[in-house]
Amino acid sequence: MMNLRIQPDRLERQIHELGKIGQNARGGLDRTTFTPAELKARSWLIGELQALGLEVKLDPAANIWANRQGSDPDLPIIAFGSHIDTVPNGGKYDGALGVLMALEVMRVLEEEGIKTRHPLALVSFSAEEPNPFGLSTFGSRAAAGKLKRADLDGVYDDKGISIVEALHHAGGDAELFEKTRREPSEFSAFLEVHIEQGKRLLAQNIPIGIVTAITGIYREEVIVHGQANHAGTTLMNDRKDALMLASELMLAFEAVCRNHPADEVVGTIGRIANYPNAANIIPEKVTFNLEARGKSSGEIQQVISHWDGLAEDIVRRRGGKMERRIVLDQAPAKMDQTIIEVCKEQSDALAYENLYLGSMAGHDAVHMSSLTRAGMLFVPSVDGKSHCPEEESLMGDIEKAANVLLHAILSLDKRLEE
Repeated sequence: MMNLRIQPDRLERQIHELGKIGQNARGGLDRTTFTPAELKARSWLIGELQALGLEVKLDPAANIWANRQGSDPDLPIIAFGSHIDTVPNGGKYDGALGVLMALEVMRVLEEEGIKTRHPLALVSFSAEEPNPFGLSTFGSRAAAGKLKRADLDGVYDDKGISIVEALHHAGGDAELFEKTRREPSEFSAFLEVHIEQGKRLLAQNIPIGIVTAITGIYREEVIVHGQANHAGTTLMNDRKDALMLASELMLAFEAVCRNHPADEVVGTIGRIANYPNAANIIPEKVTFNLEARGKSSGEIQQVISHWDGLAEDIVRRRGGKMERRIVLDQAPAKMDQTIIEVCKEQSDALAYENLYLGSMAGHDAVHMSSLTRAGMLFVPSVDGKSHCPEEESLMGDIEKAANVLLHAILSLDKRLEE
């Protein structure tokens, strides 16, 4: 069985085929959640899954599940996959690589006539990336019961389209949303393969990363209120400039993150909207997204608590107002030790060098880890680039990771629920 391998040429073809859907003039992908391009990618994937003879179902959150029966119908599912949505002007490997590897594994099992004991499920989760609806890891959170029907109320994108409407067009159903939730008893394990999105594997020329834990992510929407007025006739001491207030708040947040003793604590202001955004009007309102990441909940809380005090002083001194809304509060997650051991064993058996490492990006596996044992494999990223058109992983590394995934699934199938 150790001679079993995936077909790299076929996998490479499919990476480029899916990578054309949503491609823009700059070479990047605009395949944001529930856009026409993302819906086209969904249709492409569903067609590939159905052609394999898999049972394809969409749940109310529009997650795509492709099921393959096992020899023992009483055993729980071994699931594997990722996501196919992208950030604006993103790359073709983030998320999609994990889904396409899962597809290739299913193909190999079908072609070789290998029957697993456990039922298998390929999953492509909806809306993993931050999106105009402000609901990232949407599908996996819903599957884990962390996102409720009430969380969809009043949620619109910047074009005025509601998440309820967008979900309907993608094949989901907001009115049945609570039925997205899965039970822990349904699953035996979940595996996700993803690009590293950093340089650690690349720096050591190691093709396989075995993830031990995933970072915590805290995200807020902050709305700062000032007072609009004429840019020429309002003296500096008479101004309540929302943009200047917001700028000081952002710089204070950056300073808190830079000065934290833990190297892996990072903070980002990734989205800003200025109103009315006119050259001759003092800004009245600024909305921005604030994000903190760290390897422990305590580190993240230290950052937010420190910034809380600074922010209150800044707002009071400048005479403005501030509203805050928590968008995401995702605790760090440890990966399952059994899956870590299996991935290590199979990588060693295939003579692939490997490295234990933590993930500083969030993934669907975080939420699946609250349902079942979860694990991740990382593929090196060329120059550490991701969320950009230059995002790339080398085919040799991709082939190795796909082979580890294949053999890890077969090993887990034998080991779990013996």
